[in-house]
Amino acid sequence: MTRVTGKPFRLLFLALLLTLIAAACGGGDEQIGASSSDGGSGGDGASGTIAVSGSSTVEPISSLNAEKFQSENPDVSISVDGPGTGDGFQLFCEGSTDISDASRPIEQEEIDLCEENGIEFVELKVAFDGITVMTSSANEEVTCLDFLDLYALLGPESDGFESWSDADQLAGEVKAPHAPYPDAPLEVTGPGEESGTYDSFAEIVTEGIAVDERKQSEDGPFLRTDYQSSPNDNVIIQGIWGSDSSLGWVGFAFAEEAGDTIKELEVSNEAEGQDCVAPSAETIADGSYPISRGLYIYVNKAKATDNEAVSSYVDFYLGDDGLASVGEVGYVDLPDDQISETQGVWESMETGTREG
Repeated sequence: MTRVTGKPFRLLFLALLLTLIAAACGGGDEQIGASSSDGGSGGDGASGTIAVSGSSTVEPISSLNAEKFQSENPDVSISVDGPGTGDGFQLFCEGSTDISDASRPIEQEEIDLCEENGIEFVELKVAFDGITVMTSSANEEVTCLDFLDLYALLGPESDGFESWSDADQLAGEVKAPHAPYPDAPLEVTGPGEESGTYDSFAEIVTEGIAVDERKQSEDGPFLRTDYQSSPNDNVIIQGIWGSDSSLGWVGFAFAEEAGDTIKELEVSNEAEGQDCVAPSAETIADGSYPISRGLYIYVNKAKATDNEAVSSYVDFYLGDDGLASVGEVGYVDLPDDQISETQGVWESMETGTREG
């Protein structure tokens, strides 16, 4: 047997002692919602499966974070799907998924479904987005539309309007500031009812006008029902550039990615004193662009508790590397105080909705 003595023995003993001290100090810090605010890996060596579904708007952020996380945790399998916010909540509240991406806060009927199935959730705001109103780049006659214009063209009373000018009379009734409109085909392409972008657009732009000014039912609908709808944002973009006098709306990142193939319109809300403003990262972040909204992920608390892969993925998502994905895919970062608030909600595993 070789006997270790002298200085090498003392160094070995010191190293072992420091290892034991480090283990003792670190052993009490393990928790589910330990966000990696310094950009940490969010759980190197984790294993398991994670199912994410919901908003097609949030999907690019979650997909990029899945890719980043899996590069450091190859034993984790993550599926990310984007059928729409409403469909995502249906799956989530039935217990079929671990995380639900959402481009709007959860609604009461979805909360009720989660409660019926015993599902507690943690609501985490992760980014801002602006809903971008678009037309074809060939449409030179339209540059800005007010909420009242959008109501005349896209609201529940515009069913059957086949040309922009068909909306002139309704625009006169609601005092839309940019009428009369061109005598050109009005070919509308936008998200369907399963989409959080549909819900947010209707809630922000047309619902108040319909209910408050036009005295319509609070049950809706608040958008016209006879347009070409799709849950796929890229299909909507194709519909816009495919017609010289098109009109539609998608999330900001998809419009930016489309580049010059479409024309992003300025939007005003003169009733609230907001002038024509183009969507941009700056105007969405400061709220001067009138159709701005938050983006969210909802985490099943029990699955995060039982599945280390889920909790580690969310840790990564809310760390520096994960939050960097927001800007990398074209969305708008939360301000520092809201990032801290989101991380605090996760660290405390606070359940329920603050936004809905």
